[in-house]
Amino acid sequence: MILFSTKKRSLVLGALLTGLSAGAQIPDSLHTTPKEDNIKYPQLQIKGLFQARYLVGMSRDVDVNGLHHADGSGTSNNFMLKYMRVQVRAQISKRTEVVALANLADFKNDPKSRVLENAYLKYTFSPRLAFTVGQFRPWFGIEETYPIDIIKSLDWSNQYSEFGKLGWTSFQIGLSATGQMKLGEIPFQYAVSVVNGNGKNQVNDNDNGKQYSTRLVFGLSEKYNFNVGLNGGIGEVFSKKVYAVGIDLSSMIQFDPKWSLDMQLEAKQATNHVLYNTLDPETRPSNPDQYLIRGAYFLPNVRYEINHRNLSAFELSCRYEYLDTNFRMNSNPRQTITPMFGLEFLKNYGARIQLGVQFDRYKHQVENTSQYNNNLFIVQVQSRF
Repeated sequence: MILFSTKKRSLVLGALLTGLSAGAQIPDSLHTTPKEDNIKYPQLQIKGLFQARYLVGMSRDVDVNGLHHADGSGTSNNFMLKYMRVQVRAQISKRTEVVALANLADFKNDPKSRVLENAYLKYTFSPRLAFTVGQFRPWFGIEETYPIDIIKSLDWSNQYSEFGKLGWTSFQIGLSATGQMKLGEIPFQYAVSVVNGNGKNQVNDNDNGKQYSTRLVFGLSEKYNFNVGLNGGIGEVFSKKVYAVGIDLSSMIQFDPKWSLDMQLEAKQATNHVLYNTLDPETRPSNPDQYLIRGAYFLPNVRYEINHRNLSAFELSCRYEYLDTNFRMNSNPRQTITPMFGLEFLKNYGARIQLGVQFDRYKHQVENTSQYNNNLFIVQVQSRF
């Protein structure tokens, strides 16, 4: 892959943002009711999420975190508090909002680089253009477009977690321009982001390089809610060029008022610069693209609307994942299958219980590491408010 120089990259980004700003001079098409004069600011909105799990390891000598213990010392069952989130959203003017999101459950770990998740200001010129600055999740795939509390499986995909470590997904500090419009008859969304790339809650960037990414989404079928997403990014980490690319497909088919099928398919590849920078500088190759990560997953989810007084719906999903964090130099792919059954007691996942099993298989098992075959049974409960 040919990478742009820093100067050319800056010119491309500047030209793109200038063009978007010019397009944003079109009068705002948002109609507000009641009139602006009758709305008092700021308007505050508080939301929250509680999510807890009970885990049972079903593989000998493998603990609930997937780590193998040759001496059998691991913990094979555990109650776990995953999320206790509180979000405050302040609409301080017609076009400006400030959002803060904290996960209080992270106090169980070292909170230095945890707890605070979202902390950003968003200014919306029009539906065509909005700027977000602060700590947020830059769009680089399907999973950045929805919160964890409405996910159709147990947790984020393995590739999402790994690409978060690489600075492309999850919570990052930086600036993003987003918008939506129509290209002829095709609905179109975009996001252009520049971030430090070293994760959330960091005092400073750990080098002078930045990571630039773009996401383009095309709505190709309204009937089947079929969308195609294209993702690409370039950057510099410790004076080395890095890149990431991805493609994703999503669709939601409504068979009748009660039955529906939601499907997601996503694939990504990137420079594994985190792995590269752990190696001895004297012996590692000069090109970090010798260390590449590649991943893909497919997640179908069947939903049936019951609409009973005490039960709203049930869901059945089964996600298949493939991930290889170093497929060019030392390949050891991980394959994960996660069937899940969920019962929704309050609409919009206000209260939900899920049961499932996570099956992990590696091409080569390595003792006393997390690269070891294991089976994990999960019961997860959540409430959002």
